Amino acid sequence: MTTTTSTSSVTLSRDTNQALGIGKFACDFLSGSIGEPSQAVLDRTVLFYTDSMLCGMSALALGTNAPTLLRNEALTYPANTGATVLGSTTPVVPEKAIVANSSAVREWDSNGTNFGYNPALGHTAGEFGHNDFYPVAIAAAQLGGKDGAFALRGMVCLDEIRGRLAEVFSLKSYKIDHVVHGAIGSAATYGAMLGATPEQIEHAIGMFVAHYIPWRAIRAGKQLSDSKGASAAISTEAAVLCMKRAMAGFIGPKDIFRNPEAIWRQFEPTRSDDESPFDLVLSHSGDDFAVMGMHFKLGLYEHQSAGALQGLIDLIAENPAILQQPEKIETIKIVAYEPAFGIIGDPAKRDPRTRQSADHSMVYIVSTKLRKAVEAAKAGQLQTDGGTDAFWKTLMLSPYDYGPDAIMHPETRALMEKITFVHGGQEYDEKYPDGIPTSIVITADGKDYDSGMVMYPAGHARNSTADLHGILETKFKLLGELALESPIPVINRFNEIGNAGADELRSLHDFQIVDRGAFE
Repeated sequence: MTTTTSTSSVTLSRDTNQALGIGKFACDFLSGSIGEPSQAVLDRTVLFYTDSMLCGMSALALGTNAPTLLRNEALTYPANTGATVLGSTTPVVPEKAIVANSSAVREWDSNGTNFGYNPALGHTAGEFGHNDFYPVAIAAAQLGGKDGAFALRGMVCLDEIRGRLAEVFSLKSYKIDHVVHGAIGSAATYGAMLGATPEQIEHAIGMFVAHYIPWRAIRAGKQLSDSKGASAAISTEAAVLCMKRAMAGFIGPKDIFRNPEAIWRQFEPTRSDDESPFDLVLSHSGDDFAVMGMHFKLGLYEHQSAGALQGLIDLIAENPAILQQPEKIETIKIVAYEPAFGIIGDPAKRDPRTRQSADHSMVYIVSTKLRKAVEAAKAGQLQTDGGTDAFWKTLMLSPYDYGPDAIMHPETRALMEKITFVHGGQEYDEKYPDGIPTSIVITADGKDYDSGMVMYPAGHARNSTADLHGILETKFKLLGELALESPIPVINRFNEIGNAGADELRSLHDFQIVDRGAFE
């Protein structure tokens, strides 16, 4: 078998040097010698980009610890030619801008998510990943004096590499953090955008995999730390350093995917000694890009809870009487799949004390959404004539819903005590990661209100009923007003990234982020 190129994709066979193949794909795609992504792909990438930037700016406005610390650190590394951090025009060393900006966009855990699921190719490893890496493409374009269209093409390339790796290799199965896929995509994209050769990219990928593999210890523990939110940022900083060193002449381990001592073959068997465990298919043209299967979060919540939130919204939209007499709610039963049950149903998450733990607690997330619905109904603020879209907009979870007072809110805590979270077994597990199979039953005044199984909640790539753009506009406005005095011009600037000239890209982050005071 050999590397093959079709009219829309490149196949890197398992018996080839896939690290070199990724490097060649990135160089060819970013030089324009192959590839014509459809307008739908570009538009969806812009939506994810804008979403992530507003997450990042609002995290800085509320003084969250890791993004603020890393941004301040970056500003101590000025460079004559460099990249910029959010809210500044001062050029700094690119990897420092990248670690700061990627940390900020990830801090709320509210930007995009992929599930590593491509049944058409039989690539269903189901690894998580998030749209944390757009600062890599912006930094490389700024450094190279390129325009917004080139930066956007870099974003598409990076999402394609990390998204397709997530389809063929499940890092979480071996307790390795999912950011490895994004770091590999970051090294390849950053290098290709700045003129690296495929061989140099191969060296950088080899260096990162050999020296910097992060374990899921980052996400373990009863109360999570800054490392959880900054994992993608820190790994990407390392990946960019590897790329810079490779471009300066450092020789890293070659052919890392077939290396018998590297993570891929250590954990999964191969058909021969000269293979990696998987074939890799990378799209370069048309509609079928990895980004088209990625999901939006419509507020701040762990993506595994989206099915439960949709089920809750469906129930209260159809049965508003539940909200009129919340004291009559007897029990709330949530049934879901693995890994949702293991990740956000962990018994330790029944009593979260920090934001990072609360946003990974199913019982907290659902109880907070329900409490907000009760409060909105009592205040006459819950519009029932706009369908479930109106409920998503009105009840959107914001950063303040994970503040210290909110976490200990007595009514939320009372609702949390009424929730049982159950693993649904094979019936649910077999439907993930195609969907987010979840059901919720509220028993109130002796009557059961059953959502039925939810598969494709609003924000899911296969949801075809929700007003995605309208709900995202609400989210952008909510986060934008936290970050800026006048958010609409900056939101529009991000939405028009593909039309920005080189000078506009250099001043992309020229805005004043409001200081809302320390959040934590």
